[in-house]
Amino acid sequence: MTLPDGTHVVIGTPIHDLMVVPLRRIPDERGTIMHMLRATDDHFRSFGEIYFTTIYRGVVKGWHRHRDMTLNYACPHGRVKIVVFDDREDSPTRGSLVEVFLGPASHHLVVIPPGLWNGMKGMSDPDALVANCSTHTHDPSRTDRADPFGDLVPYDWAVRNH
Repeated sequence: MTLPDGTHVVIGTPIHDLMVVPLRRIPDERGTIMHMLRATDDHFRSFGEIYFTTIYRGVVKGWHRHRDMTLNYACPHGRVKIVVFDDREDSPTRGSLVEVFLGPASHHLVVIPPGLWNGMKGMSDPDALVANCSTHTHDPSRTDRADPFGDLVPYDWAVRNH
């Protein structure tokens, strides 16, 4: 999908159970309401915790995957690239990789189910703000981590000029 400003929201091969959900923005002269997740949404599973993380331009946070937790990412300020890789043995989309660009101009929720490797890269100065409303509280013993520049995930974080 390409937005009017030329922003590509999703690039890559679809991944089984990964969702990119358009979110509502309600602007008026007072400011903007930006929806993220409601208990009545079809894609809502459960509530574990919500946290916010900032990420500086050019910085990569990843790779990580959760064994039990579903992540629900939105980026209300700045811009990030989220990359998701499927290496689940029983997945029909094993080997697929998706890039999703998030920010106010591409206000979407990325729903990442358990078992998918994911990471993000900051794309705005001085930083971006990402919200995660996860289905479980974070448990480091239930999380796997890998070097974002290693060879576990076949991805190069360098900027590409298409």
